[in-house]
Amino acid sequence: MLVPSIFGENLFDDWFDFPDFRDLDKTERKLYGRHAARVMKTDVHEHDDHYELDIDLPGFKKEEITIELNNGYLVVSAAKGLDEEDKTKKGKLIRQERYTGSMQRSFYVGDNVKEEDVKAKFEHGVLKLSIPKQEQEKLPEKKTILIEG
Repeated sequence: MLVPSIFGENLFDDWFDFPDFRDLDKTERKLYGRHAARVMKTDVHEHDDHYELDIDLPGFKKEEITIELNNGYLVVSAAKGLDEEDKTKKGKLIRQERYTGSMQRSFYVGDNVKEEDVKAKFEHGVLKLSIPKQEQEKLPEKKTILIEG
């Protein structure tokens, strides 16, 4: 028999979970409730000519993810919802722990990166992005100015 717990995942989380103002980001809280700070975990790897990003998006389908390039920012968005018809086919909902909603994360990649340069692949709940490094302008050599007189 499934009995709902009056506590969260851990009894001590409820007792000692003081507000943390570092978690005030743009992630919509209703998707994963109070654990929304753990969504879209990203690993960034640097190579000689490109960067690789691995973004965790468990439970999402490829069609629910969008990637845009806006003014030098790569914006990754994911949204999922449950259809009303789907709820009626599955019966009366007693407890819902999987929420619907959306989340978004952005990364500055530079103004010289174009859409066709970014490669994306989605496998096993992980979005893999390959972004080329942009050429950095070389600083002019330091020159000494002679003072006359």
